[in-house]
Amino acid sequence: VAHAAFACGDSDSSTGTGGSGGTGGAEAKARTYVLVHGAFAGAWTWDRVVPLLEADGSTVLTLDLPSHGDDATPVGQATLDGYTAKVVALIDSADEPVVLVGHSMGGLVVSQAAEARPDKIEKLVYLAAFLTEDGESLLTASTGDTESKLQDFLMIGTESATLAPEGVLGAFCTDCSDADAQAIADHLKPEPLAPFTTPIHTTAENWGRVPRFYIETLQDKAIGPARQKEFYTALPCEKVLSLSTGHAPFLTQPEALADALLSL
Repeated sequence: VAHAAFACGDSDSSTGTGGSGGTGGAEAKARTYVLVHGAFAGAWTWDRVVPLLEADGSTVLTLDLPSHGDDATPVGQATLDGYTAKVVALIDSADEPVVLVGHSMGGLVVSQAAEARPDKIEKLVYLAAFLTEDGESLLTASTGDTESKLQDFLMIGTESATLAPEGVLGAFCTDCSDADAQAIADHLKPEPLAPFTTPIHTTAENWGRVPRFYIETLQDKAIGPARQKEFYTALPCEKVLSLSTGHAPFLTQPEALADALLSL
């Protein structure tokens, strides 16, 4: 689903260090990317990145996780297993192994999808994402992140959490334009809590054999840079790329992010 508020526009990507993949590398193999959004988000988050990857000859698949974006699943029925099942179904629809990208909370989902379909995934890419060990949940992995400002803007209910509109610029996208921040705020929906407290289950035999990569965001106020470094230090990746952005480079530096993805 296209969202006009996030149509691809001019953006300064000079602060990204995405490598030399570029959006015009004729020698690069065309890939299929599956892009998985994070919390308080939907497929709309990728609207500026999709055409850049497609311009390089790649196929790009996105989705709304249950109870996100245009998905009508009731908040109380959303589960981590349900998230994973929807991603696995999208992976299964592809003709070839995919590059599976997870942003933020989506990191947990892509890890579980890789556990289920290791042979269908060419690479795992964690974008400012929760890269956690077996048995950890988002709740345990986020505890003690002193650089994160998200808690200042969260209102916790019985089944869901709500991000206050001022939390967009305060934590989620600190480097967004006012117009983008307002557009994000207009998209905000209650976030299911059950998947936050559900531990992931991964094994070396399945998840562990898929090559993994990390793209860190150095100005992040949602998942602090120090916490991101802890993730990829505890579970080393084949390569770590850095973007000098906040938590939402798909909005603020889409060209740099696309270049980073294409370089892997």
